[in-house]
Amino acid sequence: MIIALVVVTLMVAATAVTLSFLGGSGTNQAPSPTEPSPAASSPFQRPADWSPHRPAVHMTPEKNWMNDPQKPFLLDGVWHYYYLYNADHPDGNGTAWYHSTSTDLVHWEDQGVAIDKYTNGLGDIWTGTAVVDSENTAGFGAGAVIALVTQQVDGVQRQSLFASTDGGYSFESYEGNPVMDNPGVADWRDPRVFWDDNAGHWVMALAEHDRIGFYTSPNLRDWTYASDFVTTGLGVLECPDLFPMAVDGDPNNVRWVLLAGANGAAEGKTTGTTYWVGDWDGTTFTADETGHQWLDHGADYYAAVTWDDTRLSAQERLNSRYSIAWMNNWAYADDFPTGDWQGGSDSVVRSIRLGSDGDTETLYSAPAEELRSLEGEPEQIDPLRLDSGSATELTTPSSDAYRLTLDASVEDRTGEVRVKVLSADGTYATVGYDFDTELAFVARDADAIASKMPAEYRAVRTAPVPSEDGRVRLDIVVDVASIEVFAGDGEASITMATYGSPGARQLSVDAPRGAVEITDATLTPLRVAPVVRESAAE
Repeated sequence: MIIALVVVTLMVAATAVTLSFLGGSGTNQAPSPTEPSPAASSPFQRPADWSPHRPAVHMTPEKNWMNDPQKPFLLDGVWHYYYLYNADHPDGNGTAWYHSTSTDLVHWEDQGVAIDKYTNGLGDIWTGTAVVDSENTAGFGAGAVIALVTQQVDGVQRQSLFASTDGGYSFESYEGNPVMDNPGVADWRDPRVFWDDNAGHWVMALAEHDRIGFYTSPNLRDWTYASDFVTTGLGVLECPDLFPMAVDGDPNNVRWVLLAGANGAAEGKTTGTTYWVGDWDGTTFTADETGHQWLDHGADYYAAVTWDDTRLSAQERLNSRYSIAWMNNWAYADDFPTGDWQGGSDSVVRSIRLGSDGDTETLYSAPAEELRSLEGEPEQIDPLRLDSGSATELTTPSSDAYRLTLDASVEDRTGEVRVKVLSADGTYATVGYDFDTELAFVARDADAIASKMPAEYRAVRTAPVPSEDGRVRLDIVVDVASIEVFAGDGEASITMATYGSPGARQLSVDAPRGAVEITDATLTPLRVAPVVRESAAE
């Protein structure tokens, strides 16, 4: 189941990094983009009545609790998206599926709870997959939306089917539930389901402790075990995904990617999203010998889902996919200072593609093109040269969320660049790149809440990114409580929730070791994208 030029609006945070660190259903209507609240003085600033840490461009519930995202689907030009939601937080347990819709993956509209918890005797509703059954294989009518989800009661996890005949706004429990009863396995959850054109059947990937089980079905109701994929050293797996991608857009080189939520403690990480590249024959996944890789190197990219755009051609759908994840971590999931809701937020929607460096095939990530619809007039930053040991203050951006891109370069491929984001109370966060170790990093152990957070929150997170002749590209999306860094050509990303204090902000760019040049730097404000809410979430 679950920067020259950056600053988080109410201050992102963390310490400067030293070398030692690195060695109920709503109306059946499509949403439309909204104007800012009258309380907002600018389309780039959040309304004055919002709570201090409510993001400007990231999805959050109005209140209560959120966690795992569910794979969106497109129906009649509308994206339907669900996430796990607990209306009884913090006094009661259990999650339901909360429904939001969008026409652009940027502006969202609440539609209420679509699948409620504790209604059929099998417990609450965990992660799963909703699919459009265009051919009526399940018998609920052509075009019915079928959700396969995990339900848990008395510690036993089972897979159930819920059907919607109103386009995914409300679901009914199938009378034959559970469609998959537990075979005596403690961890047996999070079904990811897709139609395999080549094999001519439905496929389910199911998280089963240290393995992913694969099942097939002709009708979404009757499932047959096919094979499994066993892992080691990654803890209890969750939220699997399986999908094809063309390597570097080559239609003659299509590989399969198996993705899962995993525990990276053995590799100096926390929970995160890992993946393998390999082959799929309709029943069995065979991974390449290169082993697993991490989709994101930050602490807060978990329970990720991916999906494609069904309006595109078959080849275009193989070239890139969307992804979104829960921007939180179970080590501190309900510790964020967001009093009117808990559980953090979702990441921005990003685009992923599969590329090759000749030896290894790797997923590359970037903010989805749809994010550009929020962009205002970009501000070009004059080139900067910083001598070794120097720092330069920069003008603070006026928008609550923004996107910074820059090139940093050094001579002889040695040195380090840091962008420090300072709050009025002295707390700060750092985004940077070490050219000696070729590591991008984000540090937040000096932000406004770090001292009260677990060690997992205070750890500096790094990502290997090779420089090109002593130059590296950073693409950074900053909101009031998060930083998402895309380094190089997108071969690594670092996603971190981070919190600061209200008040005046300052920015500085530092060159602690060796001279650094900053070029091709642009700071672009992002318009606020409030979620349309007709009433309080229930």
